Amino acid sequence: MSVIELRHVTKVFGRRPGQALALLDQGASKADILAQTGCVLGVADVSLSIDAGEVFVIMGLSGSGKSTLVRHFNRLIDPSRGEIIIQGENVLDYRPARLREFRRRDISMVFQGFGLLPHKNVLDNVAYGLRLRGDTRAASLERAQHWIEQVGLDGYAAHWPEQLSGGMRQRVGLARALACDTPILLLDEAFSALDPLIRADLQAQLRELQARLHKTIVFITHDLDEALRLGDRIAILRDGRLVQVGTPQHILQHPADDYVSRFVQRRAGT
Repeated sequence: MSVIELRHVTKVFGRRPGQALALLDQGASKADILAQTGCVLGVADVSLSIDAGEVFVIMGLSGSGKSTLVRHFNRLIDPSRGEIIIQGENVLDYRPARLREFRRRDISMVFQGFGLLPHKNVLDNVAYGLRLRGDTRAASLERAQHWIEQVGLDGYAAHWPEQLSGGMRQRVGLARALACDTPILLLDEAFSALDPLIRADLQAQLRELQARLHKTIVFITHDLDEALRLGDRIAILRDGRLVQVGTPQHILQHPADDYVSRFVQRRAGT
């Protein structure tokens, strides 16, 4: 069953979105739209569905639109047109109060830059989302401590973000998202700033946690190896457009075009 469904989602950044959308409908490229209108095409007519409990990876090179796309799921960005259906509801219809509740209880996000509050220690950072949604301090801290232990940071609850390595800070961000126990988890290039060994360790930990938690996870990356390790299915974007969606095996064996083939060949070392 689909938990997330995008229907013809398009996003244009700039002062003349109407003109840019008209050019897009006429088949203009991202470069042509920029040259003629000064608008940047972030996402172009993307439709896809994501099933409950699935790890769905969205990948592409820098500028492909993957981070722009994932920010539509929790409405950090609103589309220029299209629909975003999550758990059967069009989130674009949400008024501010319902949108806040949606972000607190239905969907969590882990950012590439960790997003930790420097004036709060690890325990309070992990408990932050729980406190925002109204949980008691005692219950929030108890749950935060549980997830600190689950991500391998037992003993670091009183430490400050500046005292932690990059990998440890990323674990704090992951613990904060997991503590809220939302059914949907978004990870935007969450491991990309880490060195290879720490990155592989966190990938393994995420797989282990997912085997127990069965979240619906949307994972953004530019790394095909990471996508293949983590994804039940992979979507590949180029210049804001959806190029291919499929299982890792299908994409390796049946790349949709030369762009996807280059990813696959790079991995194979050919």
